[in-house]
Amino acid sequence: MNRALIVIDVQESFRVRPLWADTLNPGIAEPVNRLVDLARAAGDLVVWVLHTEPGSGNPFDPATGHVKFFAELSEPLPGEPVLRKTSHNAFTTTNLQQILTTHGVRELRIGGIRAEQCVETTTRVASDLGYDVTFVSDATTTDPLGRFSAADILERTEAVLRDRFARIATVAELEAEDGLVPDAGAPANVAASAG
Repeated sequence: MNRALIVIDVQESFRVRPLWADTLNPGIAEPVNRLVDLARAAGDLVVWVLHTEPGSGNPFDPATGHVKFFAELSEPLPGEPVLRKTSHNAFTTTNLQQILTTHGVRELRIGGIRAEQCVETTTRVASDLGYDVTFVSDATTTDPLGRFSAADILERTEAVLRDRFARIATVAELEAEDGLVPDAGAPANVAASAG
């Protein structure tokens, strides 16, 4: 196995915040589940990441009970690491790099919540560490920020990552590359991509 999927912060902490009403893709669990299915079918490692801010009293404080994956997400399987981070990227405060090295991983597919924050930061660090990274745009979401809409932020994130830190792809593009034809009854991708 030389590829891994990193699922970043698809957790209830975001849904209990008022900003969630304006998120770009409230149905993010569906494309993330497709990515997880794709990774498992290919024999890729799936790594699950949760963001925590212990002692903060906010929705990212484990004491609040919100630091848990969306109920509609696939459950992590035995052998799939579940990491809890306290930094924006998934490397600095976890043993992610050690896990990837142990498994011989050199290629990453990354998606989750928030595009311009934890997902982008993890993508940049992974690239700097020498991994070939694919940022999966429709398995990533974010909220508006200042004068920028959530769609503007995702577009900007893709623009700054493309061909510098990562390849940009959609779930459907990856399914086609891996030779997996999605279920005809499955909903179409819910977020447009500039990828």
